[in-house]
Amino acid sequence: MTTDGNDPVEANRKAWDQAAPYHRANRHADLLSRFAEPGYSCLDDIATERLRALGVQGKALAQLCCNNGREVLSARNLGAARGVGFDQAAAFIVQAQELAAAASVDCEFVATDVNRIAADYDGAFDIVMVTIGVFGWMPDLNRFLGTAARLLKPGGCFFAYEQHPIVEIYEPGEPEEALYSYFRREPFVETESLDYYGNAQYEAETHYWFHHTLADILTGCIGHGLAIEHFQEYPNNISSANMDVFENRTAQLPLSYSLVARKAG
Repeated sequence: MTTDGNDPVEANRKAWDQAAPYHRANRHADLLSRFAEPGYSCLDDIATERLRALGVQGKALAQLCCNNGREVLSARNLGAARGVGFDQAAAFIVQAQELAAAASVDCEFVATDVNRIAADYDGAFDIVMVTIGVFGWMPDLNRFLGTAARLLKPGGCFFAYEQHPIVEIYEPGEPEEALYSYFRREPFVETESLDYYGNAQYEAETHYWFHHTLADILTGCIGHGLAIEHFQEYPNNISSANMDVFENRTAQLPLSYSLVARKAG
């Protein structure tokens, strides 16, 4: 792994804090009005069905890398008794708190490096959730999965609803030719806009994206005592709009997946 001597976690934090005003300008007002509606959820059918299958009603749920908190708030509106969102970008935590106030939902949001979550939260959650483009920000995936495992109660579940790593062999929006190895270990070093809401173009802080194979993810879970009990791949794009070109092709790729891994009771 080469990051030119930079701390990729800190670099990525700066990039996301920089992106926060663009997200606020493009979507925040709409989300505030949506969450003012009782019971609003932004979660799609797949995520909703999986959370209900896990018995989210009455459960304590944490989301790692929660961004503006819209998904953990949606889980609370699905019946979770407790919701806590962790994210290292303090500017997005502010937006999450504003959405929680609009929704009149009691939800805790914590600005922290997700690999350094306080031990007070260890063993506190029935469900730990990650969604859509989290793993790639992690230079040390094994450490991250270890964090998820330590936050879970015995018998609790780690739930991931993620972009499929196979699409990372292509340049976004260009499905004609595979350009990168699926087994790539060097991070992608980028300065492109992180505004996936309004696609505002600006010179972003340098940030790092790390490719992890499915084997990395599955064996990482197993190595931390999380037994795989559900894994399903989908042709649906749940990532940014420039991945839409991969949908509805004759030679269809898996574009997303859901994973549930349970901690021993």
